[in-house]
Amino acid sequence: MKLMAESESEESLPADYYLQQSQHLILVVIAEIALVKTFTGKWNIIKSKLQLLTEQFTDLSDFPGFLKNTLCTELLKSILNALNETQDLVKKCADAEFQIGKLQMQSSLDSLAMKLNQHLQDSELLMKSGVLSETATPVLSRSRTILQREAIRSTSRELVARLQIGNVESRQKALDALLALMQEDDKNCFIVAGQGSVPILVNLLDSCFIDVREKAAACVCRLAQVNSCEQLLVTEGVLAPLVRTLESGSSLAKEKASAALQALSLPAENARSVGTHCGVLALVDICRSGTPAAQAAAAGTLRNLASVPEIRQHFVDENAIPVLIRLTTSGTALAQENAVDCLQNLASGDDNLRTLIANEGGIQPLIFFWDGASTPRAQEIAIGALKNISVSRANSDLLIASGFIPRLLNALHSKIPRIKQIASLAIYELAFSMESKKAVGEAGCVPVLVKMLEAKTSAEQEAAAQALSVLLIFDGNRKIFRKEEKGISGAVQLLDPSNLNTNKKYPISILLTLSNSAKCRRQMIAAGACSYLEKLAEMDVIGAKKLLECLQRGHLWNIFGRKDKYKSF
Repeated sequence: MKLMAESESEESLPADYYLQQSQHLILVVIAEIALVKTFTGKWNIIKSKLQLLTEQFTDLSDFPGFLKNTLCTELLKSILNALNETQDLVKKCADAEFQIGKLQMQSSLDSLAMKLNQHLQDSELLMKSGVLSETATPVLSRSRTILQREAIRSTSRELVARLQIGNVESRQKALDALLALMQEDDKNCFIVAGQGSVPILVNLLDSCFIDVREKAAACVCRLAQVNSCEQLLVTEGVLAPLVRTLESGSSLAKEKASAALQALSLPAENARSVGTHCGVLALVDICRSGTPAAQAAAAGTLRNLASVPEIRQHFVDENAIPVLIRLTTSGTALAQENAVDCLQNLASGDDNLRTLIANEGGIQPLIFFWDGASTPRAQEIAIGALKNISVSRANSDLLIASGFIPRLLNALHSKIPRIKQIASLAIYELAFSMESKKAVGEAGCVPVLVKMLEAKTSAEQEAAAQALSVLLIFDGNRKIFRKEEKGISGAVQLLDPSNLNTNKKYPISILLTLSNSAKCRRQMIAAGACSYLEKLAEMDVIGAKKLLECLQRGHLWNIFGRKDKYKSF
């Protein structure tokens, strides 16, 4: 009579019941196998596995906690079911009147052998995992925090064991529970990673079961969002499986894989690895047709990859530029922002890419994005992307015609220092021709930049000086500058050697441009330029000695009463 593996009620039977039943049934089945005259080779293999199971039952009994462990109970229940199946096949082979196809029986026996072998592996893993060795800790000997942490460690250890034991449904439930545990607190992620979960999750990313792959990707994504777990994931080889998930996973799996890669691809070394595994092509495909969340994460990953110069050619090869440009106007707010940021990185150091972005019609969508930017961050990256594109002289006319300069003026009036700084740097890149210098000056940018010379942040001061250093090459802009009461004094104060946060070449360039004017020289001297320049000349700062000599020569001529011959122009 077949022994019961499950009670008729919904309540589970204790572990010792399944153990005793299995031990008894193994003895019965081994005795019956000896009577079978067909498929003796396969039955001998099955018999050897049953004998190994008997040995493992003895080992399991040595663990004091095995009777109370639910995972052990589930395993013993599955083993008993397999033993019932074994007894059924033994009887079929022993029954001379029972007719069954030879190939069908061979297949059944092979499947049974594999099942028993899996149970042997699961039992071995269960004993090695440590979950059966855990004992209750006296409450009085530990603090509540330590008890909670040990409980989480115990739970995560059992869940990690479940990921490797049992059927697909059991593993799915373990993944759900593991993810829920990690979602509670980042500290739980550290504990889960410390129990050996990472290599298991990495392997499950290549599972042939859709649900398992999705849930594994979700767990990896959660771990990737915790800084201390990032390197462990990369060390265990997670990048290539994540890229494969992008290529062949379900929509949800692709979404989670994209988000995981976004977090993991920040270091340049990791970004290179993603690029070498055909990651750019997979990410571009998701930007083209993925879910909104997946598009945002994929664009964020591409942004990270675009910051590495040697990967940028992949963007050209995979025709990524048009896709990114479309995403700046058609995706979610986050997808648009990440796409613009990616274009900003692509245009940061490659003139060919700047030209390609402009030729693909990228300037106008970037202008539209800037106009609709609702956050300072969005404004920053919009200005930054257009700034980088403006480095290419071929693009300057297109930018000016698109209304770039008036928008830069508005940005200079912003209350956010970082936006003003980036706008100033954009002017510096744009104003390389006399025509563009004139256009910037006529738009009213010079007075605003002069006020920025006295800004609270040194970065803002330096950016303003950098922009003015090129704008004042144009005569009309010099006239505007000289009308500003604090223009020269503001530039002179940036010469102060004690201010180590500003590059001295830009204020020196401004003052040298104005040094032909006797009136300007007197203003520089009155503002204390000579003492600053003497120290800078001793430090071999470029241009300091030349400007000092110019001021001293003009000052000496004034002493000899020849001041009237050197009127300001």
